[in-house]
This record gives sequence, C-alpha cells and structure tokens, in this order.
Amino acid sequence: MPSLKELKGRIGSVKSTQKITKAKQMVAAAKLRRAQAAAEAGRPYAERLGAVMASLAGKVSGDSAPKLLAGTGSDQRHLLVVVNTDKGLCGGLNSNLVKAARVKANELIAAGKTVEFYLIGKKGRAPLKRDFASQIGGGFDTSTVKTPGFEEADSIAAELVTMFEGGKFDIAHLIFPTFKSALAQDPTVNQLIPVPAPSAADDSGAVVEYEPGEEEILEELLPRYVKTQIFGALLEREASEHGASMTAMDNATRNAGDLIKDLNVEYNRRRQAAITTELIEIIAGAEAL
Repeated sequence: MPSLKELKGRIGSVKSTQKITKAKQMVAAAKLRRAQAAAEAGRPYAERLGAVMASLAGKVSGDSAPKLLAGTGSDQRHLLVVVNTDKGLCGGLNSNLVKAARVKANELIAAGKTVEFYLIGKKGRAPLKRDFASQIGGGFDTSTVKTPGFEEADSIAAELVTMFEGGKFDIAHLIFPTFKSALAQDPTVNQLIPVPAPSAADDSGAVVEYEPGEEEILEELLPRYVKTQIFGALLEREASEHGASMTAMDNATRNAGDLIKDLNVEYNRRRQAAITTELIEIIAGAEAL
C-alpha cells in the first residue's frame, strides 16, 4: 500500500501532467484554425483542376495520351504512398492510417501483386516495418520543416514521377487522412499514378479549342495535378494532426482530473485512518496508566 507521502507525490505528478496536456490542447486548438482554413481553401482548387483534366482527358486517347495518364500497360507493381505525421500524441490518427495501408497492401498481395511502400512522415515507419520490413522503399522526411508546403509537395511529386518514368512501379496509391472535424479524420486511399481520368467531364455542349493541343497541355498539367494531390494530402494531414491532438489532449486532461479526484479521496481516507489510529493508541496508553 502506498504511503501518504507517496500518494501526495503522485497527486503532484498528475497535476503537473495535467498542466502539460492542457497547454498542448490550447496550442493544438490555435494551430487547428489555421490548418483547417488552409485545407479547406485548397479543396476547390483541386476540384477545379480535376474538372479541367476531365475536359482534356476526354479528348485524348490511345497512343497520343501521356504516360502519366495512360499508364505502363501493366498493374503488377504497386507503390503505396502513406502520409503519416511526424509527431505523436494525436490519438489513433497514425494507427488508423497504418491500418488502412496494411489492409490495402494485404488486398494487393492476395491478388498476386507486388507491393512497396513510400513513407511520408516518421510515425508510420516503425509499425509498417514490423509487417513489411522488406517492402519499405523510399520516403520523404517532413520533420525538418515547421509546416510542409508546396515546395515539399513539389519535391515528393518529382521523385514519384521520376520513379514511375523509370519503371519502378506501375500504379501508385496515396493514403492520407481527410479532415472532417476535430473528432473525425478518415483514412483515404486514392489512386495517384497513373492519374485516373476523371469521369465528371463538362457536358454543357460548348466546343472548346485548345492551343496548344490537348496532349501538350496534359504533359504540363498532369505533373501539376500529382503535386496538387500531394499538397492537398499534406494540408489534410496538418489539420487532422492538430484536430486529433486537441481531442487527445482534452481527453487526457479530463482523465487526469478524474485521477486527481480519486487520489485525493484515497489520500484523505488514509490520512483519516492514520489520525484515528494515533488517537486510539493515545487513548489506550492513557487508560493503561
């Protein structure tokens, strides 16, 4: 049984932890507003770019289609681009992303496909390495920058496009969290390369002539589309990380408060029992005299 001194020390320790979790909750809440605004502002741009691609891709087919749109003609080698966070203390965000990546990898392996991982962020590396040690390929370290932006997305996209053109994989899937709210960040799996031809083309009947031709425009537009998708995933990751961290720290603060109450009750009971024992011993000693 812990002594009164040990209980008092434990109460002080939990109070110190509660102050830390409360401070981290407030910091995450402040950062969440900016990250959420950035993620929401980037979505219309990605949607509009997809609509433009739908119009262009519908006019290009066969041998004239760029490789990023047409693919390699095979679907044997798959690359899973997993976007995890660099920091912990954000609830089950990273474990959910790892679970989604593991499910996708197992589905592809069961279908006889070859799977390799490209990891963005540090937190997903260790759990994936336990199950797929020989299949962890390249990656990109985002922990060296305060907030990953378009420059980092440009570097990642350039490396992936180079790998694709070099025949390292046939299909790449992007796995990242989609920010819904501070309580919900859904793992999302989208095909990244080759760029899936959007089905929502403009059917307004208007005739559009492109100058230069559609093929030349797509040659420039498709790499930008890949960059935009990765940039959007990084923005969603930042918002999801701060939202999950805020929720996790709020829960930790509440749990610390409950634990402090329980420890205080236990401390008061032990203290009262010690006082009662001392009084009994004093009374017994007085009667003995």
